[in-house]
Amino acid sequence: MIRIRTYLLCLSVVCLSWVRGVEAEQLPQYAPQDHLGVATCASGVCHGSVRAREATAVSQNEYVIWSRRDRHRAAYNTLLTDQSKSIAKNLGLKNAHEADMCLDCHADNVAVENRGERFQIDDGVGCEACHGGSETYISTHVDDAATHASNIEDGLYPSDDPRARAKLCLSCHLGTSEKMANHNIMGAGHPRISFELDTFNWLQPAHYNLDEDYRAEKWAGSSLELWTIGQVEAARQTLGLIKDRLNNASLFPELALFDCHACHHSMSDQRWAAGGSSLPPGSVRLNDANFVMLFSIANVVDQNLEQALRQSLAKLHKVVNKGQNIDAAISQFQQRLDELDVKITNGSIKNHADALVKVIIEKSGRSKMLDYGSAEQALMAVDMLLSSTGMRQDYAAWLDKAYDTLSDENAFDSGRFTRVMRSFKG
Repeated sequence: MIRIRTYLLCLSVVCLSWVRGVEAEQLPQYAPQDHLGVATCASGVCHGSVRAREATAVSQNEYVIWSRRDRHRAAYNTLLTDQSKSIAKNLGLKNAHEADMCLDCHADNVAVENRGERFQIDDGVGCEACHGGSETYISTHVDDAATHASNIEDGLYPSDDPRARAKLCLSCHLGTSEKMANHNIMGAGHPRISFELDTFNWLQPAHYNLDEDYRAEKWAGSSLELWTIGQVEAARQTLGLIKDRLNNASLFPELALFDCHACHHSMSDQRWAAGGSSLPPGSVRLNDANFVMLFSIANVVDQNLEQALRQSLAKLHKVVNKGQNIDAAISQFQQRLDELDVKITNGSIKNHADALVKVIIEKSGRSKMLDYGSAEQALMAVDMLLSSTGMRQDYAAWLDKAYDTLSDENAFDSGRFTRVMRSFKG
């Protein structure tokens, strides 16, 4: 069920590392296997069946679902729009649909030498962009003796694993050391990047069935577990970007890592509230939207750890603001993040859905979500939690009011958002 309003759906078309348990995994774009092209998967006897089949372990209509309904299919076509042409012109590029900085996230932009005869760059974000180059597994994954583990050994990317999936999705929807929608690209006209793993997972049509076969070999946790893991991995990747792109910065550091709306607002609109960062008025704050939900998660598993996380984030804000060395602050934050990760990986987080709703609502109602990005993350979390507990329909009218407060990021009123969150009854 698609659980959020249309304005968030638009965010899903914006495409552009360390992950516990999958450190050795390479993202499909950089792995050595050749990418043979979407056409190699599209046969009616492979994954191109018009109708789902029941006699096989997979439905075999995965290509049809992707080609007709998945927005990743249109990622390359986005580069042909007038907006993309304008962005390319502003960046001094010949065009967007041939520029690596655009193709890296709007297509399966593997090295030329790794492109098979049927590979087409204009297929967009296709099968192998997520599942890995099929050179070595295409002939073995159909064997009766093949298992999910053996397919991974043959080069299939473990996209079912939540951490590996987070790493893959965030590589475009947040950025890595190799690619990122930086401030230059945004200044040229690229939309602001926003992402939350579980919500965006639901935005696209599933091309797999959570049946007994799937659960026997693959990860099949709840939305709450996927959301929690996504929050931890987004925080990790954000810390990595801060370390990589803000250390030894020039006069103007990578501004895409800061809160966009701290600068982009009317001069008469004094958005200087520092929130939990304890920064003075006029400060340009880091974009900490990928950190704020960690406090609520920690609150329900270890309140002492919540306080430690808050102190770590405040220290990070301070050293970045003062232009000091950030390594120690990042290391401290990563240590706290690892502690939280240990507490959530035992599976107990799935028992805290009701408590999480209460905590996030309470914090939002006490003006803890002063910036648009944090409010956005909070509302997506509440929506997910209400859905996971089967209560979303009961609060549909309230959710509509809450999403209305986020309908225009340039006119976001934190006071209005806070009042709506306070009006939650339950």
